[in-house]
Amino acid sequence: MKVIGIIPARYGSTRFPGKPLALIGGKSMIRRTYEQVLKSSLDDAVVATDDQRIFDEVCSFGGRVVMTRADHKSGTDRCCEALDHVGGDVDAVVNIQGDEPFIDPRQIDQVAELIRRDDTFLATLAKRITDPSRLDNPNTVKVVFDHEGNALYFSRHPLPYVRGIEREKWFEAAEYYQHIGIYAYKTDTLRAVAAMPQSRLEQAESLEQLRWLEHGLRIRVAVTDLPDAIAVDTPDDLLNIPQELLQ
Repeated sequence: MKVIGIIPARYGSTRFPGKPLALIGGKSMIRRTYEQVLKSSLDDAVVATDDQRIFDEVCSFGGRVVMTRADHKSGTDRCCEALDHVGGDVDAVVNIQGDEPFIDPRQIDQVAELIRRDDTFLATLAKRITDPSRLDNPNTVKVVFDHEGNALYFSRHPLPYVRGIEREKWFEAAEYYQHIGIYAYKTDTLRAVAAMPQSRLEQAESLEQLRWLEHGLRIRVAVTDLPDAIAVDTPDDLLNIPQELLQ
């Protein structure tokens, strides 16, 4: 089975315009992300962008890149168009965001291993929450799943609700899992989800994976215990990157 990584990277960002081109230890963010993907077991990697500056940067370090439309509403939609540009016999795609310069290749391999299974058409990762302050942070998306690892729901609200116990004791009474935003899709499934109209739950929580659940698709979830990658969401985050990562 041929599984490739597609890295959506757009220039526009409210908090950090041009983020994929930000320099981190002398290398652009998109280059660091691309190099991390190459360390994984994926068969190929390609950047999907809507901006000539990002396109030229990827070309400058010998990376593979395709130009996509600027009007895509999600990284999944951009991945779908990029897949058409890439062509060839691709069986599955792993979507790695272009602002993940320190993503662990083992996490990429973990979700790729799931999507290689015959019974899996959509896959993603989760990690147990160990910091109770994250429960009420809407930027930390929570996920609940069944005994076979199939997602039941994703939310920006704490899940599950613990009845009969004071709110401050919920963390001790239940297990909570954070969704890790890396997705894998069989190619036919990627094309199907990109064609789906936005759903009411997706619009309510601004989470595209709820569209897939609402249309009856099954999302397989693997739990990772690997350390969280260093996030770079604002220019100030560049100042807090440990020196040992800047090699």
